[in-house]
Amino acid sequence: MGNTATRKIVHIDEQKCNGCGECVPSCAEGALRIVNGKATLTAEKYCDGLGACLGECPQGAITIEVRAADGFDEHAVAQHLAEMGSHEAPAACPSAAMMEFEGLGRVGEAVAEPSRLSHWPVQLSLVPPGAPFLKDADVVLAAQCVPFAYASFHRDFLGGHSLLIACPKLDDFRAHLARLTEVLKKSEIRSLTVVHMEVPCCGGLSYLAKEALKLSGRDVPLHDVTVGVKGGILAEV
Repeated sequence: MGNTATRKIVHIDEQKCNGCGECVPSCAEGALRIVNGKATLTAEKYCDGLGACLGECPQGAITIEVRAADGFDEHAVAQHLAEMGSHEAPAACPSAAMMEFEGLGRVGEAVAEPSRLSHWPVQLSLVPPGAPFLKDADVVLAAQCVPFAYASFHRDFLGGHSLLIACPKLDDFRAHLARLTEVLKKSEIRSLTVVHMEVPCCGGLSYLAKEALKLSGRDVPLHDVTVGVKGGILAEV
């Protein structure tokens, strides 16, 4: 047991929890897992008590309570995330199981423009900070709408790059900031390219990247690309 203190910590109502796993990727510290069909806090020291997972539970099974618990341990969390990164993402279903592969397009068909995606998962909230495909990589952080607007996204941005995607408007900013900061600290990426839409809210992805770089203390080249809603590239910095 660690040093205990009376503090805020998550509580999971097993009667309400249906094991859907929606809460698991929202925890930047990897404190939640599905065990025997129920969401479970794996260790008190991994929970910061901020409650990023609360809004992700469709059953309302997660609340914050104040009680005696082991203190939050950032060093233990860092080690825990590193260990998860060497195995698999903290997920409840195969959607977040890590894979690396060659982009082959649709199986059994000749395609004019084959996929250049080299790994899975791609959602920032699902990718472990120590994922092997991020190690010493050139990383593209793209807004989720970009590949739909920019037809040549695979050709122009994915070749030789690892991909992370996020939505600065609809996703949890704090959780994404924590996850990207950990990625920058642990993966020693070579460069970060942010690709976002021209709409004002999408600029939040650039802000997210800049803040994560500050918090990580890493000096990583940052490139910024703005895509128009009609599909063209409007600006590159």
